Amino acid sequence: MQQLLMIEDDTRLAAMVGQYLQQSGYGFAHAVDASSGLQALAQSPPDLVILDLMLPDMDGLEVCRRIKSQSTVAVLMLTAKGDPMDRVVGLEIGADDYLPKPFEPRELLARIRAVLRRGVAGTALPSKDALLPTLRFGSLEIDRDARLVSVSGTARELTSYQFDLLVALAERAGRVLSRDQIMEAVRGRELEACDRSIDVHMGRIRNAIEADPKEPKRILTVRGVGYVFAKQQD
Repeated sequence: MQQLLMIEDDTRLAAMVGQYLQQSGYGFAHAVDASSGLQALAQSPPDLVILDLMLPDMDGLEVCRRIKSQSTVAVLMLTAKGDPMDRVVGLEIGADDYLPKPFEPRELLARIRAVLRRGVAGTALPSKDALLPTLRFGSLEIDRDARLVSVSGTARELTSYQFDLLVALAERAGRVLSRDQIMEAVRGRELEACDRSIDVHMGRIRNAIEADPKEPKRILTVRGVGYVFAKQQD
């Protein structure tokens, strides 16, 4: 049974959410403030933390920052604030998803399931080849230490974000990744406002590394899903 920890000072809301999630098959624990939540997390790490942004003893963003600096547990943030910058900052420091209050329990459940599925699928985990400083695929070389990309010895220009996207795909060569999974893999380096912007960046990466960008051999589109980096050497 997957375990959830809710850090929320509204005890009535926590009781309602806890009952619903337990009926849906999850283990549930509740902490009323940041200090007790962090203590519970250290004693028995859950699979996911539901974290309120407004807590009496510590800002929720700081709590998220501390959680992510010490563990890989998923964090879903809740807030009553309407400022979109709260969402941006929360995601930039590592939150896995964001849900504004008030919310329907069914939407919370759906988001929890989606975040946990991403974790089970291991989208943030590269292959063993990721241990190598330079990834090589035939004539294509990706030097992560120098942050350089070359084809047949000729350097190709990419933006910092495009380089990170290419590395995320190449580290997981042969695995189909959705746009959300790709963004998840590079989260913390730069946040894109819309997943469709991934398509624009992929087009530019293809222009840089493909012999024929209109007939790509490296980065392939999987219709209705996302992208896959082909394992073939050339």
